Amino acid sequence: MGITETLCYYNTQLIQSCSYFGVFVLMTLESMIAPVPSELVMPFAGFLIFTGQFDPWAVLIASSLGSIVGSLLSYGLGVLGEPVVLRYGRYLLLNPHHLEWTRKFFERHGGKTIFIARFIPVVRHLISIPAGLARMPLMPFILYTLVGATMWNMFLVYCGIRLKENWRLIQQYTHILDYFVVAGLLLAVAYLIWKIKAAQGKLGASSPEETP
Repeated sequence: MGITETLCYYNTQLIQSCSYFGVFVLMTLESMIAPVPSELVMPFAGFLIFTGQFDPWAVLIASSLGSIVGSLLSYGLGVLGEPVVLRYGRYLLLNPHHLEWTRKFFERHGGKTIFIARFIPVVRHLISIPAGLARMPLMPFILYTLVGATMWNMFLVYCGIRLKENWRLIQQYTHILDYFVVAGLLLAVAYLIWKIKAAQGKLGASSPEETP
């Protein structure tokens, strides 16, 4: 049995044994640097909603709280400094190259990266550390994390509900889904910027010219 299949097996066993607390624990780990992909957790929770074993609101609360707690732990690790991150991160299979790439990504795009990163593979597991290293204000960090993580988690839950007993198919196509979501997000941002600039241009054209 491969690594993905092994993780999938133990994730589902934990959820079946611990119910919503299992979802909380796994999503806490997923929001840290532990190798627990949300794609192997939330679709199964969606399947259990379909079968009537789980309540959708309880799944939303458990997964969102887990994402926030895990992100805050990673944020705190970042606050302690990069040497501490590299020293203890190796026990959770931290890839220093991925961390460096994520740090540059955060520096380039600022606080909104915390939201965007929730839809990007690999980055979503690491992004809270650069936020801690940069001492990003805590309340915006929590808000971006909550909104982005909840949207992504519920998207995976919805996929699990729709696919029913075939929820495992998501793990085979998850990266394709990731990129489609990111592309849609970037298009929405580009459209919003275009609308704002167009409105500003009309406002400038309609204002009277200054006389000397």
